[in-house]
Amino acid sequence: MKKFSLLLLPMLALIIAACAPQAAEMPKAELPAGKAWADGKEIYFVHTEASDTGVAEKLTNMMESPVILVPSLANVPAESLANVYVFTNGVAGSGPFGFQADVFNNPPGTDGYTPLRRLNVAAWVDETKARELTSAAEVLAAEAAGELTIEMPGVVINMPFVVWDGGQR
Repeated sequence: MKKFSLLLLPMLALIIAACAPQAAEMPKAELPAGKAWADGKEIYFVHTEASDTGVAEKLTNMMESPVILVPSLANVPAESLANVYVFTNGVAGSGPFGFQADVFNNPPGTDGYTPLRRLNVAAWVDETKARELTSAAEVLAAEAAGELTIEMPGVVINMPFVVWDGGQR
């Protein structure tokens, strides 16, 4: 009888463990990620909110995922923002206007990283000289050389990185 009860105890413990409520899994969400550049490296990011109605609608349609309008993002102090450069002409690509992928400064792990981005709209002065730029330094050098114009329409977009050089969420 003793042998039987020694065999029964592990089986009983297994049955009790199997019947016990399981810890709830953390819910996960899938969001479409955009490809872009930061410091010459390919990164991926998501758009979650924008301060401007037109931008929120354009990004919602482009990504087929809602980008929520949050007008108060436009009130975030400039020192709390990083930059994203979006191209309206030049090299064809995956950017919101059908041209090259966006370029970000301050990726995660660098001073000044924040997911809140000041929209910078870049246009090539002479499209025949357009080339793909992969860092904010290249964008600013092209602007300084008179090759690009950059406008800041006062729009802020929440664009957290999901994959970057040395990390991912």
